[in-house]
Amino acid sequence: QNILTVCFSVGYSAVALNHVIDFKEKKQEISKPVSPSELFPSLPIVQGTSKRIKVLTRLTLVVSDPSHCNLLRSTSANIRLYDIIAVFPKTEKLFHIACTTLDVDLVCINVTEKLPFYFRRPPVNMAIDRGIYFELLYTPAIKDSTMRRYTISNAISLMQICKGMVSSLSKNKPLELRGPYDVANLGLLFGLSEGEAKAAVSTNCRAAMLHGETRKSACGIVYTVKKPRKVEEEETAVPACKKAKTQV
Repeated sequence: QNILTVCFSVGYSAVALNHVIDFKEKKQEISKPVSPSELFPSLPIVQGTSKRIKVLTRLTLVVSDPSHCNLLRSTSANIRLYDIIAVFPKTEKLFHIACTTLDVDLVCINVTEKLPFYFRRPPVNMAIDRGIYFELLYTPAIKDSTMRRYTISNAISLMQICKGMVSSLSKNKPLELRGPYDVANLGLLFGLSEGEAKAAVSTNCRAAMLHGETRKSACGIVYTVKKPRKVEEEETAVPACKKAKTQV
């Protein structure tokens, strides 16, 4: 409840409850997500609007062996109940599998230590074509100077190939949360332009949510955007007789 209140106060309109499954621990099973209505009887209203803050459910799988990916390939009823599916690959082979074959919405990147592999362009481009986004956790950069150095270094190496999205993992500590504008400023340190840094905490997040809806429904998500009319199109739309009079 405290984290939700902080998210609301700093300007977020949607948050995700993260369920982490690490296959290193024994007897890890994917259970049904907890309904947000059970945890939060009343959700706060987003500032400046009449809508309440949106609470999503997210599943993050930490995979260290190719056999762990079989769970994502199977049609599990509990997996389909989550709004967002993320995978945390530990090796280069698993990173390649996550980008090319797994049906996920996010690929998480470890930024707290030196990566054991380099990002290669072919799997990253394939993930982008499939509508998958990459996630960098900025919280470690706030805690320690060494983690901050690794975070910036790993982020820059990834951003040289693609333009991913930045996310937060607070681990039940509201003080580690930062507002959208602060996260966008961190994106500048990661090698993003101003527009790309803003997209990392706005349109990219919305695209990941829509990708999750498409995965759950096995259909497509269509939303319309009003296209501004150009001056030339307005001139051609005027009848010839009226156009002649206006020219005179």
